[in-house]
Amino acid sequence: MIQRLARVRSPLTLALLVAAAVVFVQALLVPLFAGPAVNQAPRDLPVVVAGPPQATAGLTQQLAARQPGAFEIRTVPDAASAEQALRDREAYAAFVVGADGLTLYTASAASPTVAALLTQAMTESPTGTPVRVVDVVPGDPDDPRGAGFGSGFLPLALTSVLVGVALTLLNLGRAARLTGLLAYGVLAGLAGAAVLHGWLGVLSGSYLLNAAALGLFTLAVSATVGGLGTALGPAGLGVGALLVFLVGNALSGVASAPEMLPQPWGTLGQWLPIGAGGTLLRSTAFFDGAGAVAPALILAGYAVVGLLLTLVRKDRSSSDPAVKGALPN
Repeated sequence: MIQRLARVRSPLTLALLVAAAVVFVQALLVPLFAGPAVNQAPRDLPVVVAGPPQATAGLTQQLAARQPGAFEIRTVPDAASAEQALRDREAYAAFVVGADGLTLYTASAASPTVAALLTQAMTESPTGTPVRVVDVVPGDPDDPRGAGFGSGFLPLALTSVLVGVALTLLNLGRAARLTGLLAYGVLAGLAGAAVLHGWLGVLSGSYLLNAAALGLFTLAVSATVGGLGTALGPAGLGVGALLVFLVGNALSGVASAPEMLPQPWGTLGQWLPIGAGGTLLRSTAFFDGAGAVAPALILAGYAVVGLLLTLVRKDRSSSDPAVKGALPN
């Protein structure tokens, strides 16, 4: 497309075409980012109900009728099972019916947005009695609303895209490209975890596990962009940046939860690096690794395929006329 624009001889025509093309892209990006935010609401949100069979049956019916399609409800026998489901990342919340009434168990570390939404919605039980709220898995006390966690992904994704672009445009050899991507993943993971964990205090858990999660995420992003750029040229860099950064960021659900986005976009976002990276980091930081297998495999797949694609283009050797001309006689 750029080559076609370059063949347009009239500067005025070229300027108008560039302006129209940018506005067209802008018209697509605005709903991509604003649409999911405007339409946030629970959609098949995994929750559990615990208590005596007769009470849980009635509560399940009331929850389903209150907001059809909002919850994917599973029944467990008691409060201990409900709490374990939250710690295993099998549910975002639990409604526990006991002798003292209804108690809402939340896991704000999984999604502060969901925890706040359910807490606000359940200020009173369906029977009109007050509801006690227990945060089973809280987020880091220095980041109770999760704003730092969500905001931390944007610069990591952006710099990872830039690394993939830079290593491609520098026209390095296979070994250098591969070494650069692997080194970046290790260093970005260690540095990112040091900032988010030690400096800003928005992550809990093991520093090394968080560093491994961030390293795998940044490697997946940079290798995907670099691999597509190596295999397809400038068009591949554009596709990689669009897929990984623009689309992936909008559909990631990092700031809320994938079940809060319109479907199937919330599910699709979990198959892209930023969505998988956010889920993996929450698992390592707050849930002792529970729920980490699927996002780790997704990121590893992006990383492996991206690294393999970076090996497509041959090294430039002294037989290359451009290199030979640059060598001293």
